[in-house]
Amino acid sequence: MFEIPDASPEPKQLVLNWHIAEACNYSCKYCYASWDVTEGGRDLIRDHKRTTSLLTALFEFFRPENLAHPLRSRMTWSGVRLNFAGGEPLLFSRELEAAVLTSNTIGFDVSLITNGSRLTPQLMSRLAPRLSLLGLSIDSMSMETNASIGRVDRQGRQVDLEELSEMVRLGRRLNPAMRVKLNTVVNRLNQADDLTPLIRQFAPDRWKVLRMLPVRGRQLEVSDDQFDSFVARHRQLGEILCAEDNLDMTESYLMIDPQGRFFQNEPATNGRGYMYSQPILEVGVAKAFNQIAFNPQRFAARYAGLPPVEVQ
Repeated sequence: MFEIPDASPEPKQLVLNWHIAEACNYSCKYCYASWDVTEGGRDLIRDHKRTTSLLTALFEFFRPENLAHPLRSRMTWSGVRLNFAGGEPLLFSRELEAAVLTSNTIGFDVSLITNGSRLTPQLMSRLAPRLSLLGLSIDSMSMETNASIGRVDRQGRQVDLEELSEMVRLGRRLNPAMRVKLNTVVNRLNQADDLTPLIRQFAPDRWKVLRMLPVRGRQLEVSDDQFDSFVARHRQLGEILCAEDNLDMTESYLMIDPQGRFFQNEPATNGRGYMYSQPILEVGVAKAFNQIAFNPQRFAARYAGLPPVEVQ
């Protein structure tokens, strides 16, 4: 098995991932962004007052100065980054921009994961100065492969990778401190691809290669050999490549769903979905956090080695 060297044991930042909505303009067949909705449940991002309450509570609980935090005995961190994800968060660009501004004001570093299809120069000009990291989900250079995966909207449109790379260059000019990360999900349809030219074109600070996680189904699952071969094929990019197998992803992310609940993958990645806490705004961050499993060692192994970043 091809292995990426272990990172240092402690992360520089604690990273919270808030999936603000399930909605997306694409329909990737491996997508894990599908959450159980409670009766009367509504995405918090649509309510600015409740969004602000959630963000304030999260920062107060996870800020480095909170010495009473239950993780303090097992790990340390110097800052907190809030990562906005989806679905596709830019479908809610107005609400997202307001939440990003609020997060900056509260004290979070902020990052965003997007498929890039809704990025415009105008939106980039407003977001980039407030982001410490921009993440882009790209699975293939092939239009046919992307279409088979589901990276296409109802009108048959795909993201133009040339235009997206120019958008990245614009973001870097607007905020030289903003780091760029690419995410690629290795699945049955792209496992034989060589993405080296694409990665060199975007020149990301980090390339995360994730093995398809069978949270909702196994139709595009890859074998150990297929995943290892994909990673080995890109070994020359080892300085920026970070490979995550299924076990690496289990209980190693701090994740919040659109309704404001902590959630985690089922333990054996057995395709049955997620486990949830009670809503954070109903029971408080501390109680909700204690209701989900979390593995600090796996978390630290993923986020260690990332240098601290500053929002200009």
